[in-house]
Amino acid sequence: MKRRTLLHGAILTAATLMLPWPVSAAPATERPSPDSPGFTKWVMDQIDDMHRGSSSHGVFTMMVKTEHWTRTLTMESWSRGEDYSLVRILSPQKEKGTATLKAKEDLFTYLAKTGRTIKVSGAMMGSSWMGSHFTNNDLVKASRLVDDYEVALTGQGTLGGIPQYVFTLTARPEAPVVWGKIEVTVQQESLLPTREIFYDEEGTAVRALEFGDYKEVGGRMLAGTLTVRPLDASGEFTRITYDSIEFDVSLPESTFTVQHLKSL
Repeated sequence: MKRRTLLHGAILTAATLMLPWPVSAAPATERPSPDSPGFTKWVMDQIDDMHRGSSSHGVFTMMVKTEHWTRTLTMESWSRGEDYSLVRILSPQKEKGTATLKAKEDLFTYLAKTGRTIKVSGAMMGSSWMGSHFTNNDLVKASRLVDDYEVALTGQGTLGGIPQYVFTLTARPEAPVVWGKIEVTVQQESLLPTREIFYDEEGTAVRALEFGDYKEVGGRMLAGTLTVRPLDASGEFTRITYDSIEFDVSLPESTFTVQHLKSL
């Protein structure tokens, strides 16, 4: 299978983007030593599980800077497990109420101006989400890193004075993924992600994802900002800043239906 190179997309982790779920430290478990055979899989599983939870509710701001304009949106988000998420625009006023619903493998967009609900087709999955550097495909992709990539610990060093591990993830030939290779940098002590570099199938670095402003919320360490930058010297970026977030909230399954999407 020939992997596509997305011109306008990036993924928050190597395999999963769920916008309502910010990056948090994984639960404390007994970790293997770096020289043990199971270390790379263990670390990748920790990173995968950082983005997964029973439920969440939050508010975040998304700033998009392109060559020609800058746009800022405030959004409210809900998530339930790996399969359901809902994101609604709160401001600016002219776009208030526009929303995106993910229900398992299906993606729907509600246009508040017209009152129309559109199911996102396969041909539209590579299109920009909300005018950002994320794509519709980023919202529905849900698989584990070790299933799609061969993982190797390829380096150690420091970044910002903090010791880091560097992992290289190479796409398995049969994996239905966009990127040929991903370089993941994590802090050695906490295993919090610091940076991810995404390469196309020709080996060219295409996108960078940067994590910052870590804070403790509800007993979890969160990356308060996530910034995606195309590596084409354009100066463009999309930055998500979490304003508030709560976990393990009670959300009925009916929250994530097209009927509820229309009633927001």
